[in-house]
Amino acid sequence: MDIRDDIREFLTTRRARLTPDQVGLPDFGGRRRVPGLRREEVALVAGMSVEYYVRLERGNATGVSEAVLEGIVRALRLDDAEQAHLYELVRTANQGARPQRRHGRAKPLQVRPNVQHLIDTMDNVPVIVQNGRLDAIATNKLGRALFAPMYDEQQSPANLARLVFLGQSAERFFRDWDETAHQTVALLRTEAGRAPYDRALSDLVGELSTRSDAFRVLWASHDVRAHQTGTKRVHHPVVGDLDLTYEAMTVTSERGLLLIAYGAAPGSASSDALRMLASWAATSGQVSETTLPK
Repeated sequence: MDIRDDIREFLTTRRARLTPDQVGLPDFGGRRRVPGLRREEVALVAGMSVEYYVRLERGNATGVSEAVLEGIVRALRLDDAEQAHLYELVRTANQGARPQRRHGRAKPLQVRPNVQHLIDTMDNVPVIVQNGRLDAIATNKLGRALFAPMYDEQQSPANLARLVFLGQSAERFFRDWDETAHQTVALLRTEAGRAPYDRALSDLVGELSTRSDAFRVLWASHDVRAHQTGTKRVHHPVVGDLDLTYEAMTVTSERGLLLIAYGAAPGSASSDALRMLASWAATSGQVSETTLPK
């Protein structure tokens, strides 16, 4: 992943989605060579020279000031996740020479025993601890039961992105597969901005780009997202449809990890189904897709 290319493509795709009217500029009509705003229009709204903005959009972010970035955020109507992503890209570009990669693969992250014990005690709530690459670093029994198809893959650690784009049952399992796919890629793109030289992440993106046309198209959109809260609608082969909410919380003692807990509205059919799944998981031993009803 080349940081100059990432800056160029991110800014290009952000201005392509805007119209002059959306940023308070007159549109005098006429055919535009490219969709969205022109570079000079972005520069005007951002309060900088066209030459300076063109230089930045070409990936030259050396010495860019806070005021310039604030102007671009304002001009391109960036949300919080996009603003953070732009700042990460610029920070990386200003670090200078590309750091040397270590030979071989980094050891997988692990949670401390106290963290594992904590999530194990949450036996009525599915919990998964993920890193920025969406590897499942730790889980409790109900979390493993909920995402059983992810644990049937041969590669370790289990990875949500591989399930979404390469799993045979993904489009049956995720009832909102399109939204899940878009969110998954946006989370990986966000992580790529934070850790552009992460070899395991580069390898994962390369694998998914090679094997999934859908992933390749979404990756090119340069959309980013913060993993905080939301809904997950799945069809589980044991208990059927589940409408779940989730909350993502930083594991402060383990850098780069998020604890994601899932729940259902009290008294709902999904709440009853979760209790059934917990009971099934407690009596089924090691849970994987091979233990699920066909």
